[in-house]
Amino acid sequence: MSETTPCLLAVAPNGARRTQAHHPAIPLTPAQLARDARDCLAAGAAMLHLHVREPDGRHLLDAGAYREALNAIREAVGEAMVLQVTSEAGGRYRPAEQRWVIEALQPEAVSLAVRELFADPTEAKESGALCQALEAAGVSLQYIVYSPEDLAAFNALRKRGVVPAGPAWLLFVLGRYETPPIADPARLPGFLATLAPGDRWAVCAFGPTEAECMGLAARHGGHARVGFENNLWRPDGERAADNAELVGLARQRVEAAGRQLMSPVEARVFLGLAKQGEGSA
Repeated sequence: MSETTPCLLAVAPNGARRTQAHHPAIPLTPAQLARDARDCLAAGAAMLHLHVREPDGRHLLDAGAYREALNAIREAVGEAMVLQVTSEAGGRYRPAEQRWVIEALQPEAVSLAVRELFADPTEAKESGALCQALEAAGVSLQYIVYSPEDLAAFNALRKRGVVPAGPAWLLFVLGRYETPPIADPARLPGFLATLAPGDRWAVCAFGPTEAECMGLAARHGGHARVGFENNLWRPDGERAADNAELVGLARQRVEAAGRQLMSPVEARVFLGLAKQGEGSA
């Protein structure tokens, strides 16, 4: 993919672990998520990666809770943002439970961690069958890989026909939860060396190097995901005010790399979600 292709900028505003004790602007309720989505859309994000929570703040996979949050966000932004839900286990759910909620929800877009859903051969068969059915139904699938080894495992699954054939949409995770949580941009080439021809990819990154990693991804033709799920800090090490500020900082890096941001319409075309008759910004 050319480095001049518009860049899809996504925001992950809350994640599975952080609460308002970590940052008071982390959105947890449907109303808070809706306000955050509106602000991030205005800052340049065309996609939102969504987690929902229990009333006590714990990570939750529940189709009803997802629908409530999705409806609130849609009221705030209409169809302007692609809304991607997570299937993340969060240390709480088994692969079968992860599959059940996504099958029940039938979202427009979902992220799937390769090491969570495909590490066990029995689970891989069931997870692959779900992926085949979701793709046939027009759901946008994004596979999360935490290392080049994860990506190699995904490539092997695809070669065996476990997951859908053809180009995939991937998320490379740089860094992890640790103290301090700082992603190393130098890890990106390892992912790119393992990338199959035709695959499309984005990067998320932990800590104050997030914006730097987004700029690097943009220069290599990739796409970007930022937000409080992975990072609370500006490049100068000061805490960001909110998710919209992180979106704005990433936008600056993407545009400095010579890339424009995808419009919401372009993002839907890119992800295969455009309705008939759509296709221009």
